[in-house]
Amino acid sequence: MIEVSNIQKIYGRGSALTHALRGVTLTVAPGEFVAIMGRSGSGKSTLLHILGLLDSPTKGTFQVEGRDMLQLTENERARFRLGEFGYVFQEYSLLPGMTLLENVFVPALGLGRGNHVRKRATAILETVGLGDRLKHHPGEVSGGEQQRAAVARALINEPRVLFADEPTASLDVASAEVVLSLFRQLNRDRGQTIVMVTHEPEDAKCADRVIWLKDGLVDEAGDGSIASGQ
Repeated sequence: MIEVSNIQKIYGRGSALTHALRGVTLTVAPGEFVAIMGRSGSGKSTLLHILGLLDSPTKGTFQVEGRDMLQLTENERARFRLGEFGYVFQEYSLLPGMTLLENVFVPALGLGRGNHVRKRATAILETVGLGDRLKHHPGEVSGGEQQRAAVARALINEPRVLFADEPTASLDVASAEVVLSLFRQLNRDRGQTIVMVTHEPEDAKCADRVIWLKDGLVDEAGDGSIASGQ
């Protein structure tokens, strides 16, 4: 499904250059649950943002189901993100003036999917255990419930890939386990493709595979040694 080759990302100019990614090559298969791990500054979030079309690489190739993502116009990228990808971030990014139900169905309106959108949003919120919180605002529910609402929002457009950037970092242990269990259920029962950045070894246990990064390179061994050719 996802194929990237020799992805590089460079920030700054001259002596202030920062090589966030220095040649990453990887694939993610349909229905796979992948965790991206590494120390702070290893390039995890930068890679996730590129894979999720939230940022562009300086060099390299990037395809999703054979389609060249780097040739898309800005409008095409925006529509692809909205229709094909779902996102869950460390900070829930819910709109405080809207109810949880409204937060969930708003992305569907962006694609002109007005028919039955409230019904679908309600069903998804029930799936994530928030059927009794539909009319609550984000400030009226716990952090764990806000994150589950964020997951529901990410699923409203039936994305091919769900991207999660440190989704449990702001949660207590019990709430984190609820969110991770939800990810496992989505992956196993629905075949949802998931790419998750995390620094927590416990979080990574629910993934099919862990991709380790070190200094902007793939570390195949996951022990600090960089594989040749990377």
